[in-house]
Amino acid sequence: MLDRLLGRAGLKERIADLEAENDHLERQLDAEQERRSDAVSERQRAEERVNRLEDRIADLEGTVERLRDESGERLDFRRSESLSGDRLDAVLDRLVSLESGPESVLTAYVADEPQPAVRDAFGERSALVSRAAPCLAVADDAGLVSATLSVPAPPAPFAGWDDAVTLDRSWFRPRGEFTLALVRSDLFAMGEYDGRERVAFHGFEGELKSQHSKGGFSQARFERLRDEQIETHLDRCLAALEERTTDRLYVVGERTVLDEFGEIADATATVDATGDPESALGNAFHDFWTVQLRTV
Repeated sequence: MLDRLLGRAGLKERIADLEAENDHLERQLDAEQERRSDAVSERQRAEERVNRLEDRIADLEGTVERLRDESGERLDFRRSESLSGDRLDAVLDRLVSLESGPESVLTAYVADEPQPAVRDAFGERSALVSRAAPCLAVADDAGLVSATLSVPAPPAPFAGWDDAVTLDRSWFRPRGEFTLALVRSDLFAMGEYDGRERVAFHGFEGELKSQHSKGGFSQARFERLRDEQIETHLDRCLAALEERTTDRLYVVGERTVLDEFGEIADATATVDATGDPESALGNAFHDFWTVQLRTV
């Protein structure tokens, strides 16, 4: 009663409220410090990705400049075609049959920027080779042949003149034993193959939040949880790949996740394969072994 008479009861209640609010703010501060620590790591990874993209953008900007001839007109491929099955075999047969005099045919595998021999052979149109890279580039000294082919299972970069095209069909067609894995942020599918025959399969779907609903989690927390789910899913994919029985490994899927597999894969490629794991793998197999022919 004395506290109420002196007005201290209200003050004590206010003090209790402030102490509770202070505890709440301290918990928020602790959570914010933890979030910032995670954000620093994520920022470092993002900066590395940005640096790689900026380098690629600079390369592409240089390519765009080279794609304009003296009249200012944009250069373009004379013809493009997707090759698979018998049509691919027919085109490869035609290239292999091309024979001429000593050092009259140039073959080069261009991983990024064209080698000096390629620039000399294609002239100003070597910018188109850069645009098609990574690719196999073929030209002859008479100008009768001038083309590029995408290469599903590429060799190490090379360039040289000979009396015929330097070509190995295993670069373009499934041969021997290998593993093809499809990786998306929400799906994994792995097949072991002997040529075109699939002899083993393993697949699963990831638990991935696809949409942020109103209320509940904040957008920032939603994105953080989603990133954690993707990271857990990719760790599970890497663990699954360690169980494969073949040496050769090709990984295809979303561009945003392929960097995680660059060190263990013999080749990677972006594909747009959807559906359940098994049907998506079938689509990915077809897309991966489809070759893009461009006449330069």
